[in-house]
Amino acid sequence: MANPIRVRFAPSPTGYLHIGSARTALFNWLFVRKHGGTMILRIEDTDKQRSTDESTRSILEGLEWIGIDWDEGPYYQSAYVDRHRSAVEQLVAEGKAYRDFTPRQATDDKTVKADIADRARANAGEKVRNPYRDLDAAESDRRAADGEPFAVRLKVPDEGASTFVDTVYGDQTVDMKSIEDLVLLKSDGSPLYNLSVVVDDIDMRITHVIRGRDHVSNTHKQILIYRALDAEPPTFAHLPLIFAPDRSKLSKRKHGPVVSLTTYRDRGFVPEAFRNFIALLGWSPGTDEEVMSLDELIAKFSLEGINRADAIFNFSDADDRTWTDAKGLWMNAEYLSKALPEERILGLVEGELRSKELWSEEYAANGPRHDWYRSTVDLLRARARTIDDFSVNNRAFWADDYPIDPKAKAKNLSDPKTLELLAELGRRYESLEPFALETAESVLRAYADEAGVKAGVLINGSRTVLTGSPVGPGIFEVMMALGKSRTAERLQGAAQVTAGRESV
Repeated sequence: MANPIRVRFAPSPTGYLHIGSARTALFNWLFVRKHGGTMILRIEDTDKQRSTDESTRSILEGLEWIGIDWDEGPYYQSAYVDRHRSAVEQLVAEGKAYRDFTPRQATDDKTVKADIADRARANAGEKVRNPYRDLDAAESDRRAADGEPFAVRLKVPDEGASTFVDTVYGDQTVDMKSIEDLVLLKSDGSPLYNLSVVVDDIDMRITHVIRGRDHVSNTHKQILIYRALDAEPPTFAHLPLIFAPDRSKLSKRKHGPVVSLTTYRDRGFVPEAFRNFIALLGWSPGTDEEVMSLDELIAKFSLEGINRADAIFNFSDADDRTWTDAKGLWMNAEYLSKALPEERILGLVEGELRSKELWSEEYAANGPRHDWYRSTVDLLRARARTIDDFSVNNRAFWADDYPIDPKAKAKNLSDPKTLELLAELGRRYESLEPFALETAESVLRAYADEAGVKAGVLINGSRTVLTGSPVGPGIFEVMMALGKSRTAERLQGAAQVTAGRESV
């Protein structure tokens, strides 16, 4: 019987949750949920100078936002440093590692490093053997006991090759001559990453390591450590990288908030849509399907479906949403307009309105205007791209202090005659019974004929006055949502409504 699948997501808490890291976590999660395994969260916080509690909180919040839970953890790698050191002591005792007494200033010296590199090239790629590799064990113990500082290195074989089969990229082979004796423990007693991660993965019984392609070179080194510790390496699956449009690696330093998960949370993405979007950055279900529920993602996900080609995150400065990928924005709009169940979107919009102080308890499930709230959200969701569209672009439905788009005002309300016509249209609506879609449209078109203007003049003018925007749902649906009183009042006061209200 095969061992139960156990995977881990192991971020370093040195900043916000990167999109690439979120995708790595998601792929681990989808894989383990499909196969009924165990998801472990391990915070690799051994770099105390860069690790912060704030970053840890950001990582946890980001994972929770996109719906990634874990079965064990969070474990903190710093809690296991003594265990890492004991593994090093074991390797030294077994003759698989050795103490390197080279003074630290020498190993850090650029001249020394350059000299080693020159000698390696002169020897046609042969490794430069460390002078302490074959130091007598008794002598090594004596010098250590005397307090002489030392690092500890793994004895890497001089001949042969390191080989493993990557689930995504296939056979991976590196000549042992290209791998120097690995430092496992620094002279200050700090275990290095490759040692710590292997010991933790062994102790936590990790069966599959799913991580970014930039870790492939580490994998060869880590497999050597697994072997030295008499442990079977896990199955490795390396993921394609995520690049910016210019084909540079998407990075916090270069691309700033574009790569942060919190950017999308704070700017109106819904977690279901963003999760679906990043799942398709480097993975395909094998069909043309794009919008998939969580259950569908779990059912369809496989390591074999991961692409070898790197993914492109196509954010563009030419778009007014410079912080996002156009495909991601499309995906979010699909969820808002179609994929989310009604109760879910009602809750999301309620949260948005509350955050902008636009919510009324009359809209609540047992409130007198709940039916109006449901129908208004249903009307607006068809054109919404982000949740904040409900409060920003459609503020006019929830409040009277909404901004007026300056371009729409200049185009549709610059003629004083138009303002007079709209005021008269408002007076006619005020006495209209019943105030319904058909009657509102017939009154507007009849009045346009009477006034000798195109109906579009009144339609576009009405839209700008009633909503402040040049686009939106059908104007007569807008009027029904606003109701007769607000529609008539705003049109009658068209000149006052539009005065001094231009949005920036």
